[in-house]
Amino acid sequence: MKTIRVVAAVILKDGKIFATQRGYGAYKDYWEFPGGKIEPGETPEQALIREIREELATEIRVEELLTTVEYDYPEFHLSMDCFICAVLRGKLELKEHESASWLPISRLRDVNWLPADLLVVDRLEKQPKQIMKEI
Repeated sequence: MKTIRVVAAVILKDGKIFATQRGYGAYKDYWEFPGGKIEPGETPEQALIREIREELATEIRVEELLTTVEYDYPEFHLSMDCFICAVLRGKLELKEHESASWLPISRLRDVNWLPADLLVVDRLEKQPKQIMKEI
């Protein structure tokens, strides 16, 4: 099975987490943490900064690795490095996503997450106070 390496940003602000809704592809309308594929020669952190700039017209600061998710979709294996991030500049403009929302940890399950991203939600719910202090 083909492995796809991606990165995702868990962007924190004022006790809330930024979530985006896919506007394209086989998983259209599912919610995810924004990010994308790692290009050859990029570190995961560099890829994440580039992806957020491209998808959301925003500059972020990558704080630290939260978790790495390994998940088997029917078509491929996903390896996703998820980082705690903060906004440096920009207004998180949606360039590719259908919708977005700032959600408190207690309301993360109000949206329909992609299966791999749901594993990140599980991680966030296990240690909410520690995670929210990291910014």
